Amino acid sequence: MEFIKKVIGFLRNVVQDERIPSRDKKVLLTLVALILSPIDLIPDWVPILGLLDDLVILALVLDYFFEVLDSEVLLSHYPWGMKSFSALRRSSRMITRLAPRALKHLIWKYESSPYKK
Repeated sequence: MEFIKKVIGFLRNVVQDERIPSRDKKVLLTLVALILSPIDLIPDWVPILGLLDDLVILALVLDYFFEVLDSEVLLSHYPWGMKSFSALRRSSRMITRLAPRALKHLIWKYESSPYKK
């Protein structure tokens, strides 16, 4: 139960962050709702494609958090330790490859820092 409270608090803090465009916040909340919802874009009973839509949505969310958003912004809200953050970032890299590049450029409006390498 404590984990769920931290996840909800994390999402609430991200949504309230002024550095993140409001459009991105709305898209993120919609994607998280789609992941949690029993209603899918493609029903789960459709072989392979039924689970693939959830995986692509998860890939989009993880890609936003770990590839699009500056680490400083994410870490300012991340309730777990740096070790956990690094491990999650490493493991998410495989999943984020499933996020279609054209779709990512279409939905995300966040502009990273010009000083970021």
